[in-house]
Amino acid sequence: MTTNTDSASAMVLVAAGGTGGHLFPAEALAAALAKRNVAVALATDARAARHAGAFAAAGVHVIPSATIRGRNPFSLAKTGTMLGYGVLKAWFKLPRIKPAVVVGFGGYPSIPPLLAAVARGIPTVIHEQNAVMGRANRMLAPKVRAIATGFAGILNREPALAAKATHTGNPVRPAVIAAASTPYPELDATGPLRLLVFGGSQGARVMADVVPLAIEKLEPHLQMRLKIIQQAREEDMARVREIYAKLNVPAKVEPFFKDLPAAMAASHLVVARSGASTVAELTAIGRPGILVPLPHALDQDQHHNAGVLMEAGGAIRLPQTEFTPDRLASEIASLAAEPSRLAGMAAAAKRAGAIDASDRLADLVLRVAGITK
Repeated sequence: MTTNTDSASAMVLVAAGGTGGHLFPAEALAAALAKRNVAVALATDARAARHAGAFAAAGVHVIPSATIRGRNPFSLAKTGTMLGYGVLKAWFKLPRIKPAVVVGFGGYPSIPPLLAAVARGIPTVIHEQNAVMGRANRMLAPKVRAIATGFAGILNREPALAAKATHTGNPVRPAVIAAASTPYPELDATGPLRLLVFGGSQGARVMADVVPLAIEKLEPHLQMRLKIIQQAREEDMARVREIYAKLNVPAKVEPFFKDLPAAMAASHLVVARSGASTVAELTAIGRPGILVPLPHALDQDQHHNAGVLMEAGGAIRLPQTEFTPDRLASEIASLAAEPSRLAGMAAAAKRAGAIDASDRLADLVLRVAGITK
């Protein structure tokens, strides 16, 4: 049974890794807890530890992990062995870290710390960012004390899990919260139309293949209105820039943007994948999107994420099979001709967001840990 602990002496261990989709909400929770004088340490895998500077002050603990990459017995045995080793290492680390609660953000790097915490009787929480529960969280859900969800109602058909679930929304980084105060840019049928395009490591290539060719198919009067910011891989930048230069369309094409939240806030329309972090940031800032879910994900999480925002009226969902230059050009032209529709989609996206998700999650974590404020 958890006893009440003063927040000034408390330690929260967050377990996340693999991708920014897991690390970003963990970073946001850490910022919310820091405002309450609660220290946060990070348990992650070696790959994500390189990008974990936001947690360095409280400590970064590298725990071995592995992802299931095949169904053959050798591959499964190798993954199981590595996860088991990670659980053992976490078991011995936890008494030194002394966390009041361990919070997992999905992905296989979260499994060893959470299982070790459960075995030691330390309070545990998982946060599911997607509109469908991922495999790691699915495995952990029956064992943990509380489940936080980024989307409402994802466990409605599972009463045992729903009973310990709280809809907090998806925490977003401080930079996103700052950008969320920016009103939707004024837009009319003849003025500049600012388009932001990004796809992350698994989506930038398809954006480079489709978006410039779609812009090429637009009427000249619409091309003249466009101002584009596009993420592209190093090997794709030259051809993307060449097409925009030929069309005389102002375009900033780079492999990475540190100020992506600010770029999103300045945009009238976003074309992107539909990972949980992207959808959370679109809804926090309130910008309309044309969303292209990653097609080969086993859980089809991006398809479901985009579907939630589409049903809310804030986005158009295009399966990658339908994401062609002709279709995209048609969608952009239709939206550009109806500024009020774009503004309405922006407002609908904003209504679907939870700008205070970090604080909601922090409240839940502190309750589960028995930490007094």
